[in-house]
Amino acid sequence: MPASSRRIQDATTRLGPFLNFFLNSTFAREGRRPGACLFVTGDPQEGPPAGFVESLQRAAVPHNPNWFGYKNSEPAAQAIVAASLLAQTGLEYLPDDIAMTNGAFAGLATLFLTLTDPGDEVIFNSPPWFFYEGMIAGGGATPVRVRVRMDNFDLDLAAIEAALTPRTRAVLVNTPNNPTGRIYPEDTLRGLADLLTTASARFGHPIYLISDEAYNRILYDGRQHHSPAKYYANTCVVYTYGKTLLTPGQRMGYIALPPAMPDRAEVRAAIFAAQLLVGFAFPNALLQYALPELEQQSIDLSRLQRRRDRVVRALRGMGYEMHQPEATFYVLPRSPLPNDGDFTERLAARQVFVLPGLAVEMPGYFRISLTGSDDMVDRALPVFAEVLASLTA
Repeated sequence: MPASSRRIQDATTRLGPFLNFFLNSTFAREGRRPGACLFVTGDPQEGPPAGFVESLQRAAVPHNPNWFGYKNSEPAAQAIVAASLLAQTGLEYLPDDIAMTNGAFAGLATLFLTLTDPGDEVIFNSPPWFFYEGMIAGGGATPVRVRVRMDNFDLDLAAIEAALTPRTRAVLVNTPNNPTGRIYPEDTLRGLADLLTTASARFGHPIYLISDEAYNRILYDGRQHHSPAKYYANTCVVYTYGKTLLTPGQRMGYIALPPAMPDRAEVRAAIFAAQLLVGFAFPNALLQYALPELEQQSIDLSRLQRRRDRVVRALRGMGYEMHQPEATFYVLPRSPLPNDGDFTERLAARQVFVLPGLAVEMPGYFRISLTGSDDMVDRALPVFAEVLASLTA
């Protein structure tokens, strides 16, 4: 008998390219050496936003004997989130309809357990975040992959509509999208809402829209983010502060149910039960106490945009092909070699580490995280040029 469950074996198979890179590549062996240029994940390579540490220090001072007791969703934190969502979207979320979670990861796991039964289907869009397919399957539902449009990385509404069946329980979208940097436009989201409304009526049950909005504040060029919740009532919004603050090791986020959701009281109660069953998927007390201050903090977006502009301009000048991302931390150039794994290994041999596209279902591409420092960019750009030149010599 194998040591792990069939569910974990299946998830491991689905995570194959991701696991292979993080366990067996040059990055796995050498990526933490001093002097490495790290552009693989959205990990901070510089300090946190100004005031972050001080906010945690102030929140750590106990106000009562139960300050560090069991916490679920703290009312003060829920109220902060509801006010933030009103400012962002114009929707009057109720504080009780906010479930505080330990990051978007836990929020997604909670929703898959809340909304799906074995045999249900969840549509997700590809290229995806690494873990969508495995998490859907791990929760007992069937993941259904739908490719985005490759000309502009927008949702392919016709393909989503064709994938809907009576077993569809949810559709998962990620806007702004990791890894493409695409912000899905209002017309696309209205079209998605229309087809889900029609399909829900045809199948006789609501199809929920799970909107992963982890990067909804990491925007460039004055662009705006549009939440699908503005257009479709049965939307569950998932967010994490780990991107805005670039502190992924301090995990806090939320699930938000919009005021127009018809059965949100029932869904709210089910989410609470699921958070307990997932493994107490609530953020720790300290982060919730600090939220009034953390809500106002952010990484320096103007500096991040300058880094994006520099990287895109430099790589295009060398001959790399890519879209310019509208949002998120990431740039997604085409690999000059058909095998993106081989290309990323050539970079890794020079201590420049990027993510092969195969890990995010984009073979023939590679992903650069802009959370690498400016010094890393200074040292890496000549390597990108030299490796590309070596392929055409």
